[in-house]
Amino acid sequence: MKYSLRQLEVFVAIGRQESVSRAAEALSLSQSATSMALSELEKQFDTRLFDRHGKRLQLNERGRQILPQAIELLDRAEQLESMLAGGSGLGSLRIGATLTVGNYLATMLIGEYMHRHPGTRVKLEVHNTAMVVEQVAHLKLDFGLIEGDSQHPDLEITPWVDDELVIFAAPDHPLAGRNQVTLDDVTREAWILREAGSGTRQVFDAAFRHVLNKLDIRLELEHTEAIKRAVEAGMGIGCISRLALKDAFRRGSLIPLNIPGLDLKRQFNFVLHRQKFRTAGIEAFLDLCREVARGAARSDEIVMKRPDGQPMEYR
Repeated sequence: MKYSLRQLEVFVAIGRQESVSRAAEALSLSQSATSMALSELEKQFDTRLFDRHGKRLQLNERGRQILPQAIELLDRAEQLESMLAGGSGLGSLRIGATLTVGNYLATMLIGEYMHRHPGTRVKLEVHNTAMVVEQVAHLKLDFGLIEGDSQHPDLEITPWVDDELVIFAAPDHPLAGRNQVTLDDVTREAWILREAGSGTRQVFDAAFRHVLNKLDIRLELEHTEAIKRAVEAGMGIGCISRLALKDAFRRGSLIPLNIPGLDLKRQFNFVLHRQKFRTAGIEAFLDLCREVARGAARSDEIVMKRPDGQPMEYR
């Protein structure tokens, strides 16, 4: 063959990072060695794989066609190396998760996965839905666990488990003592919400679409824990996943508000690139996700156990 696995590693790293310097850092190489490896690869086949825009390198059409194949070859090589060394052949994983999934499920899933498959390596990145979708679409992540939807033509969205958002308030809030709350009631309240681009905000905006322009949205935050603290402090009412509120409802530090007829149901989904090679590690992790969700009507009903048999607690 005219190319080496190292040259492919460099090509993939630059394709993902769109920068020689960042690719060199990711590979623990010097910038000159990284540039030379790419230059030699292009020279050997008399082709260009990137368009140059100053210091930024962007995959051209041929580069985009080759990238999934190069990643697959490297994934297979990693599996083979692991098996030759007596390992499981599962390789490493790059997982993206949206904030609710990442903070309340993904870390426990990764812990169980690594317990079942010692020696495996997992990198978890937690972002909002829009960012996870973008990184999976650009093959920077192996797959994503998201709480929103996507219509990206290169991506495959597969349902995982149902989820539900809940309107909630502090225990001393005037609405907290009512059996039912109306839309008119909540349009007069201050709101603390997730930011635009998050899966939670997509569902909220759809549910409140008829009165959205009437809502007093005082604060938008990227983290569910920050929203919970702000609502506990009496700054307003909020709306996040029941999964994230499970412990707070049990303690009584936050109270759910019942608004009849309001549809706040959604699904957690898997998102994968259609051209991404499904390694044994990817399949094993997705199987684990399906296993723990089996029999759970909603995400907050998922119960995972520690190695000693005791249930893991949500924070």
